[in-house]
Amino acid sequence: QVQLVESGGGLVQPGGSLRLSCAASGFTLDSYAVGWFRQAPGKGREGVSCVTSGDGRTYYADSVKGRFTISRDNAKNTVYLQMNSLKPEDTAVYYCAVWSGYVCYDDPATYDSWGQGTQVTVSS
Repeated sequence: QVQLVESGGGLVQPGGSLRLSCAASGFTLDSYAVGWFRQAPGKGREGVSCVTSGDGRTYYADSVKGRFTISRDNAKNTVYLQMNSLKPEDTAVYYCAVWSGYVCYDDPATYDSWGQGTQVTVSS
């Protein structure tokens, strides 16, 4: 069974950093494109970042470019999202997701399997 578990969220002050983890079980994560999405209260699910399967290309929403970095650790079957210079508008539940393909899309409807999410709160 495909299973994804996010961790690493928490409360951080503006300008601070968090590192989110997306740990996979039941499959080899490197065989799939992996997307990070977030959902703030009252808003839809927004694409944040993605890494492809074959060549490891990375993509970022304009709102997080230069601040967030996505990476893979294949030995740990895990994808990370390093978040620096956090802003209050980054506050959301963050989800990782995969789909049966190797390219990235920012439409959440593309993705087949989702984690439960981890809360990130950026506040003074």
